[in-house]
Amino acid sequence: MRILLTNDDGYHAPGLKILEAIAARFSDDVWIVAPADEQSGAGHSLTLTRPLRVRQHGEKRFAVAGTPTDAVMMALARIMRDAKPDLILSGVNRGANLAEDVTYSGTVSAAMEGALAGVRSIALSQVHDREGLGDAAPFEAATAWGERVLRPLIDAPLEPRSLVNINFPTGPANAVKGIKIVQQGLRDYGRLQIVTNRDPRGYDYHWFALGPTVETPAHATDLEAVADGFVAVTPLHLDLTHRPSLAMLGSLYE
Repeated sequence: MRILLTNDDGYHAPGLKILEAIAARFSDDVWIVAPADEQSGAGHSLTLTRPLRVRQHGEKRFAVAGTPTDAVMMALARIMRDAKPDLILSGVNRGANLAEDVTYSGTVSAAMEGALAGVRSIALSQVHDREGLGDAAPFEAATAWGERVLRPLIDAPLEPRSLVNINFPTGPANAVKGIKIVQQGLRDYGRLQIVTNRDPRGYDYHWFALGPTVETPAHATDLEAVADGFVAVTPLHLDLTHRPSLAMLGSLYE
């Protein structure tokens, strides 16, 4: 089995090293094609206004000066054109990718790109209980539970153009209660924070940040699962059509 690894935290991210160790338990044919630098929040964006540069760091190891989507596209259409992967693993992300955050996530979007190309794709993220940990962020649950949660998914009959989003709970590995298959949650938009400061020249600058979860309107979602200490496994698909609205909108034009 040929496995492609990517992420949005960048080629040198600790989570990618952990994912490489997990992938090695399934195959000795593991490739890495990841963004050269951190691309958190890049979503499913791709680079159209400047050329992309690829640097090879070793056999089957490449860094792309672009987004996670760029990296997967470059892997499938050029680097691995004659050796297509059987599986794409994206992560392990430093921080959660839960609820509506999947639409911003470069980690999940890399798996989306793989799914669009017809390759079995799985995104993995390690939840942390506080921000600002940087490379010191712990990955205990992902390290201990990664193989266990992935193994049944390797041959599972996933629907075309679907992917699986996995989030490991915070805390020590021995505190993980198990694995839950759950739907995507939805959080209150009020958690958005904008941090404003002033530069030495007297101009304001702004940082987007996300505060604590404000509300969990749904029940039995990825939000509750990780909060309760479970590994959350959520199937996602790329058909965004809201089918119940088709008839209603059609009636407007009769």
